[in-house]
Amino acid sequence: MRLLLVSGAPRDFVFVRRSPGNGFGGGWMKRAERIVAGARALVGVPFRLQGRDADRGLDCVGLVACALAAAGYRGAVPGNYGLRGGDPVRFSGWLRSAGLRRVRILKAGDVVLVRAGVAQFHVMLRVPGGFVHAHAGLRRVVEMPGEALWPVVSVWRWGR
Repeated sequence: MRLLLVSGAPRDFVFVRRSPGNGFGGGWMKRAERIVAGARALVGVPFRLQGRDADRGLDCVGLVACALAAAGYRGAVPGNYGLRGGDPVRFSGWLRSAGLRRVRILKAGDVVLVRAGVAQFHVMLRVPGGFVHAHAGLRRVVEMPGEALWPVVSVWRWGR
C-alpha cells in the first residue's frame, strides 16, 4: 500500500490523495471501517516527524491523513508544526478546516486529540479495542489496546 500527500498547497497544508491500487476502494465497507482498516494497515511503519509517506515514515498527523485517505479523504492536512509547543485551538482549527466535525461519543474511525504532555498534543485513531497512533518513543506506528493513556481534549469524525 502506498498513500501519498501531494504538496504545492497553501502554506501549512498539503493535500492527500490515494495512490492507485491501495485496496480500500470497496463500496461494501463503511467509511469508519475503511479508516480503521487503513490505520491498522500502517501499524509497524517507522515514525518520522512530518512524515506523509508510509514508505518513508509517518508522524501522528501523517498517520491520520493516510488512514482517512484509505476511506477517500482528499482534503487539507497541516504541515507546519513541531513535536512540542502545540496549541489545542490550532489543532482544532486544522481538524475543522479538514472537514472533520467535533463529536461527543467516541466510535471506531474517530480522530482523538489528546494532551500527551505540557503543550504537547497528539492525534490518534480509535479502532475496536483501542487506538492506532504514531509512537515517537517506539519510533513506529502501533496499535495500543484499551483506553487512551493521555487526557482526551476532543474527538473528531469525518463525515456525517
